[in-house]
Amino acid sequence: MGPLIPQGFINPDLNLFFAFVIGLGFGSVLEQAGFSSSRKLAGLFYGYDFIVLRVFFTAAITAMTGLLLFSYLGWIDYSMLYVNPTYFWSAIVGGVIMGLGFIMGGFCPGTSVVGAVIGKIDAMFFFFGMFIGIFLFGHFYDSFESIYLGHNLGNIFVFDSLGMSREWFAFMLILVALIAFLITQRIEDIVNDTPATVRQSRPSHFFPSFILIFSGLLLLLLPSQPRNSWYETDAKTILSEVANKNHYTDADEIAFSIMQGKNYPVLLVDVRDPESFQRFTLPGAINIPLNDIFDYNWESIFDNHNQKVVLFSHSETQASEAWLLLRRKGYKEMKVLEGGLNNFMNTIFIEEFIPERKRPDCIDMHTARFRTEAKEYFTTGKAIKKIESPQIPVIKIVEIEKPISGGC
Repeated sequence: MGPLIPQGFINPDLNLFFAFVIGLGFGSVLEQAGFSSSRKLAGLFYGYDFIVLRVFFTAAITAMTGLLLFSYLGWIDYSMLYVNPTYFWSAIVGGVIMGLGFIMGGFCPGTSVVGAVIGKIDAMFFFFGMFIGIFLFGHFYDSFESIYLGHNLGNIFVFDSLGMSREWFAFMLILVALIAFLITQRIEDIVNDTPATVRQSRPSHFFPSFILIFSGLLLLLLPSQPRNSWYETDAKTILSEVANKNHYTDADEIAFSIMQGKNYPVLLVDVRDPESFQRFTLPGAINIPLNDIFDYNWESIFDNHNQKVVLFSHSETQASEAWLLLRRKGYKEMKVLEGGLNNFMNTIFIEEFIPERKRPDCIDMHTARFRTEAKEYFTTGKAIKKIESPQIPVIKIVEIEKPISGGC
């Protein structure tokens, strides 16, 4: 579902649901393309129908072009994509078995499921035989293991093996695909003896071909630049903010915000591990470990413009890392506690503030008086939020006299 899930448009918890929906759509496309017919699939090997080659080539170059463009825009992190390792002998043997099964049965594993679902008996036999093969492979795995894991080439790419960039490889593959479309169409016409009227009535594929070639050239000609999402902060802005050190806040300001409470709204975020958080933290702080900083559950906290977020850790190392990650993602209202908890403890509790001047000015006097009050505030337990016990309603019993009967 990239880039919709990584960019926060879709809840990651719905992964399986959308995988099921996409699977249904994929099966429907295969059926509409005629892949439920074994004759059409086997036609690739006999030269009378190359629809399988054209569909697979179209899917490959479309996915490849979209993936590279999304990677350039920053919607997908190309470096985080998993690539299956290449085992040379298992790839060769598996390809031969797959090809023989394709020719003899007319199906591949995916198309056999499509054919079986719509009631094709030959597809059902193929599907059942596939499970027999899986059982035999699993049962005799020890005998096949040397072939299955033989000659591991690692996570290699074709363009690396050819010594070219991935953009050039993408452009060349698009050209190869278009040429293959033309050649296979000509082979089909010769084998099937297609009438000239049918050939002339076919729609033109000039515009789709132009789009593909244009996309390949675009990948080659795009300038090298940071591939950001539209809301991410660019690197130059972050470097400027780091150099100016405007993202730091000192211990006095944090102590003041804790003492003021609701009148000075600041959210304290402890980015240390849960064990350290349980041992000691600042009053009112919440724990968001550095490794979980991008969890979607915290997005509403960091995206709240009505309150300032202050990140802190033992020193300021982990908090600065968290700030860099969140600032890069586009969040703004964030600060880092300068010196971390160590500096906070030293400033408020240990180090005695001594003015540098013999006759201190108002600022020095105010700082000294404030730190004395802050130390008393924290050491006497006033910083701990008091939980008021629920009030018990007072019930007053009032005796009501009975009304006098009778009267005028």
